[in-house]
Amino acid sequence: MKKIALILCFITLIISCKNEPLSPDRFKSGTFEIPEGKGYEKTVIIRQDSIQIEKYEDRIDTLSIAWKNNFEYTLKMLNPKTAIDEDPIYVKITNIEKDSYEFEAVIGHSNFVQKGKLIKTSK
Repeated sequence: MKKIALILCFITLIISCKNEPLSPDRFKSGTFEIPEGKGYEKTVIIRQDSIQIEKYEDRIDTLSIAWKNNFEYTLKMLNPKTAIDEDPIYVKITNIEKDSYEFEAVIGHSNFVQKGKLIKTSK
């Protein structure tokens, strides 16, 4: 009986060790969504390499994305239409969950911090 308990304990330990840590690398490419609310319209985001395409309301914007590290990146509009669109957007990941992360974004050098949540919808 002790052998069976020991074997079950060992198997449980092995299975629990195979759980992958929640790494932000899985958010560097794929399709995502920012849900409507808290200052955001529903936004669909497609990321591939150094490009991010955002679809919201009746607009589509293309931005370059440069990762500073696994938790911070900068977005820059490729075709800015207004003066504020010319400022970079600094994004900091503040919390990671299985298929989503919470972030704080600052446009340019303003003191206004916009918080939101990004959900990965597909690879």
